[in-house]
Amino acid sequence: MAMLIEELIKSIEMWLKLIKKPQEYIDPNLDPVLLVPGVAGSILNAVDKKTGRTERVWVRILGADHEFCDKLWCRFDPSTGKTTNLDPDTSIEVPEDRYGLHAIDNLDPDMIVGSDCVYYYHDMIVEMLSWGYQEGKTLFGFGYDFRQSNRLQETMECFAQKLESIHTASGGKKINIISHSMGGLLVKCFMALHSDIFEKYVKNWIAIAAPFQGAPGYITSSLLNGTSFVHGWEERFFISKWSMHQLLIECPSIYELMGCPDFHWEHAPLLEIWKEKSNSNGESSVVLESYSPLEAVSVYELALSNNKVTYNGEKISLPFNLELLKWANKTREILCHAKVPDKVKFYNIYGTNYETPHSVCYGSQNAPISDLQQLPFVQVTLFYLTLDWSD
Repeated sequence: MAMLIEELIKSIEMWLKLIKKPQEYIDPNLDPVLLVPGVAGSILNAVDKKTGRTERVWVRILGADHEFCDKLWCRFDPSTGKTTNLDPDTSIEVPEDRYGLHAIDNLDPDMIVGSDCVYYYHDMIVEMLSWGYQEGKTLFGFGYDFRQSNRLQETMECFAQKLESIHTASGGKKINIISHSMGGLLVKCFMALHSDIFEKYVKNWIAIAAPFQGAPGYITSSLLNGTSFVHGWEERFFISKWSMHQLLIECPSIYELMGCPDFHWEHAPLLEIWKEKSNSNGESSVVLESYSPLEAVSVYELALSNNKVTYNGEKISLPFNLELLKWANKTREILCHAKVPDKVKFYNIYGTNYETPHSVCYGSQNAPISDLQQLPFVQVTLFYLTLDWSD
């Protein structure tokens, strides 16, 4: 039954594409724009290597959790810097429909169950088309496998090819890049590693809410507890927090978003734990321990030391990955040495309204933690950094 509904959804999507209204206004004088999304902001398809069958695994509603674990769970290979699927017969690809825009436009595959669509760049794309931009001439998208490192050579090569193809399609015009969130790290990695190509093709780069020094509270919570993208009754149709947790532990991109330990934070991000301790006399006391981004690594190691998943009947250990941390530290080193070319204008847009966790706290004075391995199963309190912009 689920397969029949999935095929129906695909048919509806194809029908909607066919009846799409033609664009009424095109301005040939506009410079081309490339949109780059953040973490989890690209549609991902799983391709069966044996049959060639393609199915959508992110974002997905029907059978979401099973297909997600079966097709997207992966392991990091330190020799290549790439995550490889636990399923050897599956490869992951990003659809290139509509010159890359389809993968970052409306992420919601469901036309029936949900009342609201999961829009990403949709509103921006619609608005830009009304201004006279044209898909494939002056408007493009770059989706990517968000599980991978932001400096993965394969991704960097694809980005270079995208810039060249846009330059050609637009008649030799330079490109305006608009990146969001983790997409800013990807663009910055490319700029650092291929500054000559970046300067050749790029006119302006606009980074929106880019976590250049990490997203400390969000990543700490994700590594220890996972993350949810939907809440309430809809969770029954989507990927579970636990399934997402097991994926993120093996994703280079997540480690690259950890709080930068060398940055001089005005308000240092902390991992706080209300901990129960006993002295030599057997008397217990409760203390609040605080860990900096660098000190928190030892907590991650202990908390995840026994983390395991069962895949195809086999138990697989997924502890905090120190090899991944080494890779991420190298990425941060590359990012720190990145420099915007003289001929490229850079605009860094950050918001003060949408809250991102800055620090996290586990336990409480009345319910302290006695064993750090309990952390993945304990409710976390997120703390948000409130800034006063009147000074």
